[in-house]
Amino acid sequence: MSSTEPRRTALDATHRALGATMTDFAGWDMPLRYGSERDEHVAVRTRAGLFDLSHMGEITVTGPQAAELLNYALVGNIGTVKPGRARYTMICREDGGILDDLIVYRLGDTEAAPAHYMVVANASNAQVVLDALTERAAGFDAEVRDDRDAYALLAVQGPESPGILASLTDADLDGLKYYAGLPGTVAGVPALIARTGYTGEDGFELFVRPEHAVELWEALTRAGEGAGLVPCGLSCRDTLRLEAGMPLYGHELTTALTPFDAGLGRVVKFEKEGDFVGRAALTEAAERAATQPPRVLVGLVAEGRRVPRAGYRVVADGEVIGEVTSGAPSPTLGRPIAMAYVDAAHAVPGTAGVGVDIRGSHEPYEVVALPFYKRQK
Repeated sequence: MSSTEPRRTALDATHRALGATMTDFAGWDMPLRYGSERDEHVAVRTRAGLFDLSHMGEITVTGPQAAELLNYALVGNIGTVKPGRARYTMICREDGGILDDLIVYRLGDTEAAPAHYMVVANASNAQVVLDALTERAAGFDAEVRDDRDAYALLAVQGPESPGILASLTDADLDGLKYYAGLPGTVAGVPALIARTGYTGEDGFELFVRPEHAVELWEALTRAGEGAGLVPCGLSCRDTLRLEAGMPLYGHELTTALTPFDAGLGRVVKFEKEGDFVGRAALTEAAERAATQPPRVLVGLVAEGRRVPRAGYRVVADGEVIGEVTSGAPSPTLGRPIAMAYVDAAHAVPGTAGVGVDIRGSHEPYEVVALPFYKRQK
């Protein structure tokens, strides 16, 4: 395979046999949809969907100073993460710009690996994160290992997902909290079972060896037949996360923004001991945000039918007041929706007179608080 060809997951043949429309995503050949992306979206909201997320980037960090390294390299306080738990965090540049948003799992400690972490990066940034962690590890008694080829990642999302997974494992799913992970066996396959999600629904992620991916996919498909489980592609994953108000790197998060610009300053833990990359710049960004609010990330709901796209200008009284970062038709709301950064003066939910410039026409939009959708627990 030439270096210009996209990489393929262990489930590539399965996706093609199911008739998936494939697309190049961050250098991977991934399923965009299998049939109707709207039907896949609705299945996750009402029943369950099965995703192949093997393009995500897993990086293992071990060693006596693994926690210290991660505390220095990332903005969160990883030292306080207990074994079996996970934390959402970010890795920033020295100037505070966001390199990626991450989930860090602290895996069960062993004698061989008293501090054992798995960092999961977005596919588009996996190499950038790996390079940054490797460079920042200098001087720490810790090892950074590229484990992208060691895992396939399947996700079962939706209200029926706990029942489907429970039929295949004796792991304690009831005791598995949100943002936690535990080792277990699913359909006879050794797996790290996690509960994080990126759809706004309950669900599970299953990290397994690539050679076990097909048998696990097939077992989950059989177990979910009676519950309405369907295979789902990246297209409905995008509309699901958009409804749930979850940021996507390259859209709501970029190197041009700090976590404070993105309204996610809570992930930056200044109270942790020692220096961390970007501390000085982020301290200034926090002070700026407190005194001069930057553009604010808001939700926009269309009054008409035209769909806004990333990069479209948000306008009010003939002035440009912001920019759309993500937009799509919302199957749940039945109307087009968008996330956008707008001037603070126009960010209050219910603000009148806001529109989106769609090819020269200023289409009316309602400013709403995020998320657009929140599941009933």
